[in-house]
Amino acid sequence: MKKWKIASPDKKIAENLSKNGGISMLCAEVLAARNIKSLEEAAQLLNCDGLSDPFMLQDMQVAVDVINEAIDSGVPICIYGDYDCDGIMATVILYSYLLELGVDVTYYIPERDEGYGMNEAAVRKLKEEKVGLIVTVDNGITALKEAELIYELGMRLVVTDHHQPLEELPRAEAVVDPHRSDCPSPYKKYCGAGIALMLVAALNDGDYTIAMEAFAELAAIATVADVVDLSGENRFLVQRGLMYLANIERPGLLALMEKSGVLGKPLTSTSLAFSIAPRINAAGRFSSPSRAVCLLLAEEQDDANKLVDELELCNRARKEEEEKILLEVEKQIARQPYLLSERVLIFAGKNWHHGVIGIAAARLQERFGKPVFMITIEESGARGSARSFGEFSVFDCLNACREHLTKYGGHPGAGGFSLEKESIPEFIKSIAKYSAEYFPEMPVLTVKADKLMLPVDMTIENIGGLSVLEPSGAGNPSPVFALCHAVLKELVPLSGGVHTKLKLIYGTMAIEALLFRVSPENVNLKPEDMCDLLVSAGINTYNGRKSISLIVQDYRRSGVKQAKYFAALSAYDKFVRDEELSKAYYAAISPKREELVAVYKSIGEKAIDIDALFMRMQSIDMNYCKLRIALDIFNELGLVSIDLYNGTVKKIHIDGSVNLEDSVLLSKVRKKGEV
Repeated sequence: MKKWKIASPDKKIAENLSKNGGISMLCAEVLAARNIKSLEEAAQLLNCDGLSDPFMLQDMQVAVDVINEAIDSGVPICIYGDYDCDGIMATVILYSYLLELGVDVTYYIPERDEGYGMNEAAVRKLKEEKVGLIVTVDNGITALKEAELIYELGMRLVVTDHHQPLEELPRAEAVVDPHRSDCPSPYKKYCGAGIALMLVAALNDGDYTIAMEAFAELAAIATVADVVDLSGENRFLVQRGLMYLANIERPGLLALMEKSGVLGKPLTSTSLAFSIAPRINAAGRFSSPSRAVCLLLAEEQDDANKLVDELELCNRARKEEEEKILLEVEKQIARQPYLLSERVLIFAGKNWHHGVIGIAAARLQERFGKPVFMITIEESGARGSARSFGEFSVFDCLNACREHLTKYGGHPGAGGFSLEKESIPEFIKSIAKYSAEYFPEMPVLTVKADKLMLPVDMTIENIGGLSVLEPSGAGNPSPVFALCHAVLKELVPLSGGVHTKLKLIYGTMAIEALLFRVSPENVNLKPEDMCDLLVSAGINTYNGRKSISLIVQDYRRSGVKQAKYFAALSAYDKFVRDEELSKAYYAAISPKREELVAVYKSIGEKAIDIDALFMRMQSIDMNYCKLRIALDIFNELGLVSIDLYNGTVKKIHIDGSVNLEDSVLLSKVRKKGEV
């Protein structure tokens, strides 16, 4: 179960925004819920009309001077990119621009097996190819050793990046990164391709005309793909990129859009995030990132179509590998269930595809509500990828554990790292020590709703007015609304039972909501249950007729006291980790015999969701920690089978009787309560 946080927007502020801003009341309430208090603030969020002066980025003028000097001197230049969508787009932007100028320019993007960022072998190879100036895009800010090597070999370096810098900057002619402590740029949240586009503008004396017309769509895709904050200047960049994409002539993007099914349809940031970006990323994961670069540089449609077919095969392989890794994680959890009670979840496996472990980490974080570190163990060493949320920063954690790493980098929410295989056990211990010291109570994965949407709010005009908030993404998410105390009337299977339509009565209003990728039999609700839902809302148009579309993001039975739930979950994790709790806590989580009997009777031979079982136990006011301990007691005695990966439990048929007093776990928790 996820924590819900439902905002209560200020009605007076919302009324002022709606009346004087010409937006729907529902849209105004969303803005008010996001702490927008005035028309000026709303305009700043929604109506950014351009990018700031590129020369406000520290060292940008120096970077331009160095590049122009190399151009004038005929010095070969190499654009050193990265293998993800952002790095690929940034490479294409700067390489294409310089190539059009007739510059002696090449590009280098490391393969996944080389690891993130610059590496010694690549630097030496570029020296052999007579490169005199290396310009990084979307990497380089932490490449201290490689930067020194570049100068030892007689080359020069310009770094452009958007990742967090270390205390020491790399040796370079210029280091352009908005996160430098001395950078005066008013906006800090660009992706690597955004910085590359600004460099192109700076090479045109700060004029964005050429840069935007030629590359806005590439920077927009990268901005969405890299999940950087979609507000302010990034919002403008994505808006402009979507506008250019609607009339795109670049063969590679036309082929991509057709293959992903979005060609000719209204484009949104969601289209970019789930249709185009994954196929670009797939090249760096299952082929070579250079294939994606070739696709975007293709001048003939036939060539582009062949290349996009390659990327489609890569994307399918990515999905298969992702499922394979998750299946192995499921098996690890079955063997070592205590792993899920750690503050930070860490999974390691042999030869997991290093291009997929980041995606798997994101999936597992969403499933279990904790930061996740994934490590693939290979013949030459080990590499990892991590995802997090809230106040727990991946970058800070990696930095604190850096003595065990050979390379690392990233953001608060995501990062990558490399280490020796022998260092893995100590690295895992170091993460546990860091998280226990700085986060005795870990952040809880929280789903935020912009407001409680009442039946009166659900009009075509109100919901249609939400379109002014597009494009949506990180920092400006699509609106989510809470519906509380709706009564479920019917579960209708869709697409052969793959999806479910929920028919509900909300107040006096009959409504329908779609629940994707959940079959009716796996919905933990039954007709006449009162439930709460978090939904996104939009407008469907069919044969000229408009209707409201509600998509379920999360749901639960009404009546959950979530503060008690998460406190009890935290207590359970501490109990499993064998951390001391107060004597009163042990008394509260020690199940009595009659409670054990009640729980056991509520479990059938068909798997039931543990959270759904918890809701059933509210009739006897059982806290979540006590329930989990009861299930562990039954599991110890061979009475039930627990599937922690899927969060379910089912009864095991046995012959004869079992004495509950034989449970070592039950004895342990009782004794601790007596001490």
